Amino acid sequence: MSDGGGRSGTKLPPTMSMTVRGRAALGIGAVARWASRVTGRGAGAMIGGLVAMTLDRSVLRQLGAGRHTAIITGTNGKSTTTRMVAAALSTRGPVATNSEGANMDAGLVAALASARDAPLSALEVDEMHVPHVSDALSPEVIVLLNLSRDQLDRVGEINHIERTLRAGLARHPDTVIVANCDDVLMTSAAYDCPKVVWVAAGGGWANDSVSCPRSGDVIVRDGNGWHSTGCDFSRPTPQWRYDDGKLYGPGGLALPMTLALPGAVNRGNAAQAVAAAVAMGADPAAAVAAVAAVDEVAGRYRTVQIGDHTARLLLAKNPAGWQEALSMVDKTAAGVVISVNGQVPDGEDLSWLWDVRFEHFEGTPVVAAGERGTDLAVRLGYAGVDHTLVHDTIAAIESCPPGHVEVVANYTAFLQLQRALERSR
Repeated sequence: MSDGGGRSGTKLPPTMSMTVRGRAALGIGAVARWASRVTGRGAGAMIGGLVAMTLDRSVLRQLGAGRHTAIITGTNGKSTTTRMVAAALSTRGPVATNSEGANMDAGLVAALASARDAPLSALEVDEMHVPHVSDALSPEVIVLLNLSRDQLDRVGEINHIERTLRAGLARHPDTVIVANCDDVLMTSAAYDCPKVVWVAAGGGWANDSVSCPRSGDVIVRDGNGWHSTGCDFSRPTPQWRYDDGKLYGPGGLALPMTLALPGAVNRGNAAQAVAAAVAMGADPAAAVAAVAAVDEVAGRYRTVQIGDHTARLLLAKNPAGWQEALSMVDKTAAGVVISVNGQVPDGEDLSWLWDVRFEHFEGTPVVAAGERGTDLAVRLGYAGVDHTLVHDTIAAIESCPPGHVEVVANYTAFLQLQRALERSR
């Protein structure tokens, strides 16, 4: 394993690598996108990508043929890290990216088609889609963030995902893998790759990696390290790491790093983003400055005015993500609104609520909200958290005392809140 580096060589500009059929497919997809918008059915990006892929199955490969591409994947942090990688790569030139988080094939086609001349791309990719997307795009860098449970009723078992990723990465020995060495499962996926950049990006959630993914034996954790009791598999030595004020890299590199985004998890995301950009030729200092300026990701982390309240919006989608989001909550706020739905994109099985530690909200006014607010209220009751129940998230915010409110919502609850805020403008 090595610290890796970007591939050299000249590719055709993206606009010159399309076949006649590919260009026609994109043109018809653009018409479908326009029709979706003018009829009010949606933004149209997904339908445009789906139509183009139906007409030419090779359109994704063609769109990626002239670019230097970074793929970013993991259970949590994909959108934020992709936004950071795109910012860092933009110091080198125009970047195509799926900034709205549409991370399956149709969304990738739409993102690349919308920036046909961009020589660089930073793409968030669903972890189950990484192998075949990598086969299509031959990425220069793949960033592996973390793996944990994420709605088992629709996603599947994470050890299977790790094995699938591992097999997919093995087909791309020239790709630089930027992997979180604090995450046991992502380390296993990258462990046999010839070009790995190891980053100590943090691993606060360890409940899904108590056993070794390679031998099945116990994983023992000791301080920052970990190792398997049954085979020669242990935490690699990182080339990149961070502390509260600096980012440290290869060759004694030490750069001040103060982020606009909160939380240790985002410092870890930033470390991997900078490492990926540097592997693709970005200047480290310029990459850090660009990453540090990212202050919002598709509405996440932003603060909005709602009547007598300011509300900061946080997104959480699974036990690991909830742990990180709740750690960012300001407990001195006038109120905390926790909004939970149970639609298909969220996972209809909400048993994971019992894996999230809500007990540390004693003394903070909490409002349970969302379509599954009653389920959440039961969990809060068992946690001993004083709370009220107001299903509508906006009404829940308005029920808090005047002042600042922290809002944590899962996926569709967050989207509903975003739409409600748009309508109220």
